[in-house]
Amino acid sequence: MRPGYTSSTPPTAPDAVQFRRPQISDGVRLWEIARDTEVLDLNSSYAYVLWCRDFADTSIVATVDDRPVGFVTGYRRQSAPDTLMVWQVAVDSEQRGRRIAGRMLHALLDDVATAGIDRLETTISPDNTASIALFTGVARDRDRTITRQDLFSPNDFPEGHEAEDLYSIA
Repeated sequence: MRPGYTSSTPPTAPDAVQFRRPQISDGVRLWEIARDTEVLDLNSSYAYVLWCRDFADTSIVATVDDRPVGFVTGYRRQSAPDTLMVWQVAVDSEQRGRRIAGRMLHALLDDVATAGIDRLETTISPDNTASIALFTGVARDRDRTITRQDLFSPNDFPEGHEAEDLYSIA
C-alpha cells in the first residue's frame, strides 16, 4: 500500500477494504463495475485498461480479498497541474453503504498532495444527487470550499447527454 492509502478495517478481516494504484490487470474489472452501475457513461474496455496503465498515479482501486470493488479514475490537468480532474467514481453494488467512495477520494487526495496537487475538479449532471452529496461531503470533511459552475450543455454532446456542471474543491 502506498503512502496515503489506508484502511479502517484491519487487513486480516475477510472483508477488509484496501486501497492501491490500479494495475493493467484491473482494467476489465473496472469496466465491469462501471457497466454494472447502469448510471456511469461506459467507456470502452480498452479505455479502462489504458487508464490503469497511463493514469495509475492519479487513480485508486478499492479491493476486498484482492478483488477490485471500487475505483476512482483521475488525471492531472495539463493546463492546471495543481488540479486533479476526477473522471469516474464507482463502487460495486455489493459494497455500497461502506463509505468506500468517500474513503477512496480522501486516500487519493492525500496521496496526490505529495505531488503538488491541491485542487479537485469533477463534472456532475444536475440530477446526480448522490455524486453531489459525495463531493460536498469530501469538501466538508477536508474543510475546503466547493463551488459549482456550468460547464457542458446538452448541445456540447452528440447524443442527448445531460448537462455537466463543474464542481471544484479548493
